[in-house]
Amino acid sequence: MRINDEWKDYRIYATGDGEKLERWKDVVLLRPDPQVIWHAKKPLHTVVSPHARYLRSSTGGGHWEYDKPVLESWQVSWRDLTFNVRPMNFKHTGLFPEQAANWDVMIKLIKGARRHISVLNLFAYTGGATVACLSAGASVCHVDAAKNMVELAKQNVAASSLSDRPVRYIVDDCRKFVKREINRGRRYDAIVLDPPSFGRGAGGEEWKLERDVCDFLSLCAGVLSDNPLFVLLNSYTTGLQPAVLANLLKRTMPVGGSVTSYEVCLPTDEEVVLPCGASGLYLAKGVQL
Repeated sequence: MRINDEWKDYRIYATGDGEKLERWKDVVLLRPDPQVIWHAKKPLHTVVSPHARYLRSSTGGGHWEYDKPVLESWQVSWRDLTFNVRPMNFKHTGLFPEQAANWDVMIKLIKGARRHISVLNLFAYTGGATVACLSAGASVCHVDAAKNMVELAKQNVAASSLSDRPVRYIVDDCRKFVKREINRGRRYDAIVLDPPSFGRGAGGEEWKLERDVCDFLSLCAGVLSDNPLFVLLNSYTTGLQPAVLANLLKRTMPVGGSVTSYEVCLPTDEEVVLPCGASGLYLAKGVQL
């Protein structure tokens, strides 16, 4: 289990009955969370009055309901990094605060390498990992099939005053892009992957994690440099245990390295931690954290 407790602009007040009550800077949100199958100690909205609540629809999807005025977007900070957040579709805010545990790992590995590190960030969403790796001195190639998510990533890089760092933004299907990089002979020292359970690429290409992820990891091994540093695999697919991610990396990454896996969690003001996802970390031969 990895928990990063350095957030000052993010906090979980309470959880229960399928929801979490959380503070993002000065804005309190009440959102569904599939991991929260325990009962609340008291109605969550009575702990702290939320500005907005995401309500699921019985026919799928849902919508935000506002009790207090909320800006279209605002900023939160972790260490010296700044990110833009906003209420988005499907209950999201554009940032996964539990990933700070992995940002810390990547920053340590990149700085500890004492050489230039090139990072390939796949299924890169709004660029939390991109910002973290750039701040540590790496160059980053940021790839996502959704153009609007890539634009938000650019805004996050700018918010952290890192726009002058070496970063490429690519809107493309990740599989197609990796194949082209291999053909072009371009290699990377580190790879970060956050594949969805299901998705479609820019050209309508279908992705199913259980069916496709092992072959895709094998493909990604072909774009690693001769002196790689790490590969980080994240998953939010329900039921996919950390050990599964470890097994995937052991079967697909270069021999001689080490693999660990763990849950990423968030602290709460209660007596529980909130499990949020799973990560698998491959360290190349000779690399230590």
